[in-house]
Amino acid sequence: MVLPGTNIDLFGEVRIRTIKSLLFVALCLPAAFMLFELFTGRLVEPVDELTHGTGQWALRLLLVTLAITPLRKVTGWNKLIRLRRMLGLFAFAYMIMHFSVYLVLDRFFFWPEIVADLTERTYIIAGFTCLILCVPLAATSTDGMMRRLGGRNWQRLHRLAYPAAVAAVLHFVWLVKADLVEPLVYAAILALLLGWRLRHSGHRRAHKPKPRSTAIIGQG
Repeated sequence: MVLPGTNIDLFGEVRIRTIKSLLFVALCLPAAFMLFELFTGRLVEPVDELTHGTGQWALRLLLVTLAITPLRKVTGWNKLIRLRRMLGLFAFAYMIMHFSVYLVLDRFFFWPEIVADLTERTYIIAGFTCLILCVPLAATSTDGMMRRLGGRNWQRLHRLAYPAAVAAVLHFVWLVKADLVEPLVYAAILALLLGWRLRHSGHRRAHKPKPRSTAIIGQG
């Protein structure tokens, strides 16, 4: 149903708002469940389990955020793009939780050890790189910041999500010492997303109209 005199699809608008509300609740549930398990004493190794859980969800949501554009292209449902901001911000929130568990519960703010980790341990360097790359993305996620930067500059900045995802996958791969199945699954998903991105960018450049020459043939 399209409202008279507008291009607004009323049913489509209600549907996307409902999906966003349900998605918000669903994305809060992993954190709520981890807190419930922590405060009820159900975690056998609280620091390790919280670190793994928050990091796992941060990586999952980062990859889902990157998958929104390909899914929108494949399905033709353009309103999917309106879910990307929420997914990206929740991915960043889980990154902050992940880093906070490390900072507070694992290292107890013992800065000499933290500095040593950030300069010597490759998997921690990769994880911290991902977090740093995502800070400007979260800071410029609002409509106001998009207008200030301009659409093209904003898009260029938000391509940092791809190197951030690479750093996150490397963080997980280098962290795991025995069973590499799970991190390699995430690596394969990221490879597919990067492949789609490169193919789409190349296709778009190939079909970009060339500027017309202003020379007048035969003049002179």
